[in-house]
Amino acid sequence: MHEVGIIQEAVRMAVEAARHQGASRVTCIRLRVGVMSGVVPEALSFAFDLAIRETMAQGATLEIETVTPACWCARCQQEFDCADYVNECPQCGDMSNELRRGKELDLISVEVE
Repeated sequence: MHEVGIIQEAVRMAVEAARHQGASRVTCIRLRVGVMSGVVPEALSFAFDLAIRETMAQGATLEIETVTPACWCARCQQEFDCADYVNECPQCGDMSNELRRGKELDLISVEVE
């Protein structure tokens, strides 16, 4: 369950940012997680409560923004929703293996007091 290590690092980064700003505590951590990232949002949420214990983030909330995957069609010059790494363009039928969106794993914001 690599989500434990991921959320521990996110909490560490959030606490470090809060300290750098002179804050007394972290109140919210926001992550952006792509569907194709290999990270399970529910597992992140489960591990979050353990990761924030005895830190200045104790009592904070976790918000996760899910990013749906999109591929790029070189022929049509358009993005299209996709379900996997190799997909057929719905407009022209060409195959695309260029995933433009959906593998994100980002710490996007930290709220502090």
